[in-house]
Amino acid sequence: MPPEQRPIPRFIAEPPHDALPYGRWADQLRGLFLDAVREIDPEEGDQLGEPGELNWYPERTLEGKTYIPASSRTSEGFEVYGYVSFDHGEDGQPSTFSARADYTDETAEANPGWQLDLSDEEIGKWRGTKELSANVTLVWGHALKPGGALATAELGPTTTDQCEVVEDRFTLISLDSWTGDFLEVKLWDGKGGEIASESLYEEEDDE
Repeated sequence: MPPEQRPIPRFIAEPPHDALPYGRWADQLRGLFLDAVREIDPEEGDQLGEPGELNWYPERTLEGKTYIPASSRTSEGFEVYGYVSFDHGEDGQPSTFSARADYTDETAEANPGWQLDLSDEEIGKWRGTKELSANVTLVWGHALKPGGALATAELGPTTTDQCEVVEDRFTLISLDSWTGDFLEVKLWDGKGGEIASESLYEEEDDE
């Protein structure tokens, strides 16, 4: 085979291994996430209100750390979003928990043109050749069009990750911002037909 023209890592995260959180495990994660929500410093004039039921997204593990994203609509119409992460102890059990949360007033209801409701967080850096580097980005999303079976991360011409859709939700981990290419998320049906596509940077592009 000829040399690789784009020597970048693909499918760097483990696929989801567990069901969406439930029971006492979900209660523990919820407490950690809500602690992070309470630490949010809203902009002047914003009253976040109280979070409602949490939506959990498929877990993904990278370099021994597991990320479980979450989101919730608040009583004041905002959306809080973020994730709970943890390492794995010597016995394989979760340990050293941490959580991050932020909020937005840009909701799916306020944007009827959205096909995918996406959130993202930079979780690392990857250094390539010639001092080039890329962000390692965690992306979680909710499919707003029915029939989705698989979500993929697309970096220019390269598919860098994929995740089965569970209850219309998915989680991806991929390089981003690499030599002029930026992440795009695509939703596919069970026969490999494209249903939806959204860029993480669509708002900036529109501007």
